[in-house]
Amino acid sequence: MALFVRLLALALALALGPAATLAGPAKSPYQLVLQHSRLRGRQHGPNVCAVQKVIGTNRKYFTNCKQWYQRKICGKSTVISYECCPGYEKVPGEKGCPAALPLSNLYETLGVVGSTTTQLYTDRTDKLRPEMEGPGSFTIFAPSNEAWASLSAEVLDSLVSNVNIELLNALRYHMVNRRVLTDELKHGMTLTSMYQNSNIQIHHYPNGAAVAASGLNTMLEGNGQYTLLAPTNEAFEKIPTETLNRILGDPEALRDLLNNHILKSAMCAEAIVAGLSVETLEGTTLEVGCSGDMLTINGKAIISNKDILATNGVIHYIDELLIPDSAKTLFELAAESDVSTAIDLFRQAGLGTHLSGSERLTLLAPLNSVFKDGTPPINAHTRNLLRNHIIKDQLASKYLYHGQTLETLGGKKLRVFVYRNSLCIENSCIAAHDKRGRYGTLFMMDRVLTPPMGTVMDVLKGDNRFSTLVAAIQSAGLTETLTREGVYTVFAPTNEAFRALPPKEQINLKTAKELANILKYHIGDEILVSGGIGALVRLKSLQGDKLEVSLKNNVVSVNKEPVAEPDIMATNGVVHVITSILQPPFNRPQERGDELADSALEIFKQASAFSRASQRSVRLAPVYQKLLERMKH
Repeated sequence: MALFVRLLALALALALGPAATLAGPAKSPYQLVLQHSRLRGRQHGPNVCAVQKVIGTNRKYFTNCKQWYQRKICGKSTVISYECCPGYEKVPGEKGCPAALPLSNLYETLGVVGSTTTQLYTDRTDKLRPEMEGPGSFTIFAPSNEAWASLSAEVLDSLVSNVNIELLNALRYHMVNRRVLTDELKHGMTLTSMYQNSNIQIHHYPNGAAVAASGLNTMLEGNGQYTLLAPTNEAFEKIPTETLNRILGDPEALRDLLNNHILKSAMCAEAIVAGLSVETLEGTTLEVGCSGDMLTINGKAIISNKDILATNGVIHYIDELLIPDSAKTLFELAAESDVSTAIDLFRQAGLGTHLSGSERLTLLAPLNSVFKDGTPPINAHTRNLLRNHIIKDQLASKYLYHGQTLETLGGKKLRVFVYRNSLCIENSCIAAHDKRGRYGTLFMMDRVLTPPMGTVMDVLKGDNRFSTLVAAIQSAGLTETLTREGVYTVFAPTNEAFRALPPKEQINLKTAKELANILKYHIGDEILVSGGIGALVRLKSLQGDKLEVSLKNNVVSVNKEPVAEPDIMATNGVVHVITSILQPPFNRPQERGDELADSALEIFKQASAFSRASQRSVRLAPVYQKLLERMKH
């Protein structure tokens, strides 16, 4: 305890102050009402929500149980309708709303959600629409059309008469330059707007999230009432000497450590009930509860003496030091996470100094479950692969944006993909919340990351399973498409897939145009890795029709055909291996009255045999050339 008192005195010189609020474990009011609406709508199919509409208005609400049974909101009668939950859409012939909507940029999303007036005024400014459509991560608290209509004529006229100053400033006042999810919003928190860093004050009410702008006013702070969780000398003795000395010698880490032992309100033992979430000055959330007569912190009975009263709060002695993530190294963060196997691999590969030093890094550590079948041997290849799991910057996932590139210690450029329900870096997706340490951030990933190795055509040419497909792509004139820069998802049929075609489903390949049409149906116009699929995603193909990509029991399927191997990454896309040929809707036998004639299956078989041999044999080259000409004409 004497040691902590000396440290606490030192903290006064370190500008002790509140830090950013982190989301607690409890569900937000918005999540709760959305969950209730999903339960009420589930009989109508997946992702259907029950919505209450106030009679005589355009207002719609996700509601709680009480409002559901009363059929009223604020005393006004409602009617029930069943609609797709946010982020989902209907699929012809399917029940409910099984397909996840693709993510659009912020400007396009304004139109999707019906905030068309905000979209219109955004378009009038010279700067805002390009900003919304360009790279970056933003949040907009978008005024509804009714909100704009409620403005007085004088106010609206002053805004639209000077669109690049007054209107631009007003819209930026509604924006934050990072992605803020609803469940991150907490009562009393403040966000910084994009207009002169003005404050946006958040208020959470029992029925959902509401936002009120506080203008340029500053909030006065009183002396307050606090709870001090004072570690005993025994608590300090439990900490490894190396760790303790590092923190004591780092003013910022020491400040965070001390702030993590001070609660923002005075909590006497009698006022504490099990499962109470309280916030520290450092910004973390502690679960303070009770077990019989013992007080607990995060479920552990570590309070040794309680209720020592002071003029501005109360002191509880604890016999364990509460070190916040912000004072830890990457190694220390990982020690308390489900990534111990990966950390052992990094240590064996000689990368430990990167995870315990003062470099600004982000570690992409696969979960232990990824290695359930064993770990790879430590060799030059493994060391290089692990170096590409370390990003040369300290990141936060909330600031990542779609299409962003990240540089690794191994010299690779990795791409960020933001999907409806997941955030991925190449083929690996973030599986849990960030752990941000003193210098490094830990991302726990759902699989080992594989950096891209060449273009889509390089991937296909380098794999003997795709020799038939490569010949077909060359014959159809698509080689340049799959070689140049782009964002493609290719469902690549193997040689066996072509050989297994039954006579009634043989592809008509008499012309290069028809061949190209079939192949384009196997190519999506964006990158979709398996971790971004969710239940069902409808992916537009280069041919024009949509592919239905789904995930069930960890198996990816396209048009209900299972994918044999997903996520072979390329610099301009991703390749998923399939063992069947996908037929565009107009080409499917059940949708045609005629039989396919003059099948080119034999052409494919010959192409498979000749595609590689012709490159090595002067004698076979003319034959292979004739074969290609036959396929073209």
